[in-house]
Amino acid sequence: MTTIHWIGTGLSSIPGLTKLIKDGHSVVVWNRTLATAQAALAGLNADIRAFDIDVFADALSEGDIAVSMLPGDWHVPIAVKCISNNAHFVSSSYISPEMRDLSSTAREKGLCFVNEVGLDPGIDHLMAHWLVDDYRKSDAYDVGNELSFVSYCGGVPKIANDFRYKFSWSPLGVLKALRSPSKSIKNFEPFDVARPWDAISTFDAPLAENEAFEVYPNRDSLPFIEDYKFDADWKIKQFVRGTLRLNGWAKAWDHLFKEIETLSGSDGDARLKQISDELLAQHSYDENEPDRVVLCVSLKAENSAGEAVYHKTYSLDAHGNEHGSAMAQLVSITVALAVKSVIDNEIDAGVSAAPSSLPIVTNWMQEIEKIAQYVEIKNLAK
Repeated sequence: MTTIHWIGTGLSSIPGLTKLIKDGHSVVVWNRTLATAQAALAGLNADIRAFDIDVFADALSEGDIAVSMLPGDWHVPIAVKCISNNAHFVSSSYISPEMRDLSSTAREKGLCFVNEVGLDPGIDHLMAHWLVDDYRKSDAYDVGNELSFVSYCGGVPKIANDFRYKFSWSPLGVLKALRSPSKSIKNFEPFDVARPWDAISTFDAPLAENEAFEVYPNRDSLPFIEDYKFDADWKIKQFVRGTLRLNGWAKAWDHLFKEIETLSGSDGDARLKQISDELLAQHSYDENEPDRVVLCVSLKAENSAGEAVYHKTYSLDAHGNEHGSAMAQLVSITVALAVKSVIDNEIDAGVSAAPSSLPIVTNWMQEIEKIAQYVEIKNLAK
């Protein structure tokens, strides 16, 4: 039997890890602090071990699967150990250049190194692949159409507060992301933004009840044009992957934007850490308070007359419950689905992101529908 080595038992790990254990898989849980893992998995008959990368590597056998839920700088070292031991690798994180460099070696060894299989990135990829495939098969498909693709995702408080946001863990990552530039396409031209607050707009999400959110571009969207299998000759009017926030977020955070803009160097990093600590103390989720996740992926095609001949949005709305936070369930259950697909030989060898194969997409989305309170594909074309 394949042994799954799940490394890290943070807040986004437990639902998927629990599912794999309850489903009868052979699972070894690795965590830096044994007591933390034991408390998180109380009531389960779990094999829990203290994580040390060399001890972990010694326990790794051919055909095993390592799941890294640690911070990003751990993924490549763990993946390298997997190559040495002819084991597979799974992570919810974005594919780094260093990880991509391992692809040819992994492929030659027949090893699956699956990344970007969480929420965002992850479920958003599945929705995008479904929409692109559906558009290609539709009567509306025409190489002359002008295409607009948007993908917005955000974790927000289910019970809105004046700050328009709450934290489950250290806000430092969110604050650092606010200092990052983004690349997307707007009105057929590159749209480069130095700071998110320079490009905040409104997005009307077609949920069970239509709801407006504030959104902004995030990271570099451009590589995903190829990843989502857009043809090179398609006319792209808009292409953006971004972050979604509650209405009023920009106003509530304006004082933070102004200060973050002034920070630089080691003193700036120290101040950012101080701000993070203050925000965590002031705006953390209360015990058993539900979070909320909203994800909307949309593809629109317009003909030469400007008419929308195809326009569908794949949307998800979920909130936390007795099974865990919405964020933790959506991230870790999707990771667990990737692990099962590796075991079932459904994923090609090499470094890859969330699968584009429609049978796998359909199967995974059926499982995700069991988590979310709302998942629907809406046809918005007239």
